[in-house]
Amino acid sequence: MSSYFIAALYHFAELDDYVSLQAPLYELCAQNDVIGTLLLAREGINGTIAGPEQGVRTVLEALRADPRLQGLSHKEAWSHTAPFYRLKVRLKKEIVTLGVPELRTAEWVGEYVAPEQWNALIQRADIVLVDTRNDYEVGIGSFQSAINPQTDSFAQFPQWVAEQQKAGGLLADNPPVAMFCTGGIRCEKSTAYLRAAGFTEVYHLQGGILQYLQDIPAEQSLWQGECFVFDERVSVGHGLVRGAYEFCRACRMPISPQERAMPQYEAGVSCPHCYGTHSPQRLQRLRERERQMRIAQEREIAHVGADLEALKARKQQAHAEQVAAQNEQRKQSL
Repeated sequence: MSSYFIAALYHFAELDDYVSLQAPLYELCAQNDVIGTLLLAREGINGTIAGPEQGVRTVLEALRADPRLQGLSHKEAWSHTAPFYRLKVRLKKEIVTLGVPELRTAEWVGEYVAPEQWNALIQRADIVLVDTRNDYEVGIGSFQSAINPQTDSFAQFPQWVAEQQKAGGLLADNPPVAMFCTGGIRCEKSTAYLRAAGFTEVYHLQGGILQYLQDIPAEQSLWQGECFVFDERVSVGHGLVRGAYEFCRACRMPISPQERAMPQYEAGVSCPHCYGTHSPQRLQRLRERERQMRIAQEREIAHVGADLEALKARKQQAHAEQVAAQNEQRKQSL
């Protein structure tokens, strides 16, 4: 495959039968050579998938054929390399974990603001602009003057709100608030959470940062830096062009070209974020894994002409084994 069509998607809906949707959805993706990760919960669906354009669109059409998912939102991008290595369809308590499962997100969601109107909104003197992403994501890039809650996970967001609502806090007296996140899904919940807490003027960037970077020309943009994405692209810039960051294969933190030039960086083994935290045994395992990965890459290049039907048969066999294991797991849980 010379290029991969990528779709980041989510939708909040009451899916009481979400457990029974797992196996058919996995089968549908596998039949269409689609890889990536999809999360299913009672509150809806979330994830990013990639593959042949027609295969990905077939999955999207099938999802929207469910009346509950007709309003499914997705964003598109292309990559010359595989953004994922496998397919996963997982069952979760929440499709994005805030730790407030009783929150009625679809009912309380804040006011959507299109990318074209976003600049004017966030430059208002009375607006409190909040980046709802995790601290390491904010470190790669954000909007000018945005507040970083410095959370390690989205589940810490309610605690940050409670602290900032106290006298002297950024959210004291419930000011107008504008929020943004990568693709919009966190803000569906964060704005709903604020409105349920009594805030009356709450906005969020429709389509998230990715939509803004796609729609707004760089010369008109108030975005600074790059945007972290949860796949092998690691980061993107304006026009959703792949950025300069890479993953540290030891700790999965995004690392910049400058960090990769530091002495603490060793490909596949350590980076400035995790250097000195690994035991000698783990370092040995990491170095061996890196060596094996390089050998595998070399062998893959040397066997470009391998029998594609044989490769497909092995893929189908692996898929059949995974489906059988999932079915057995469900039987045991009943």
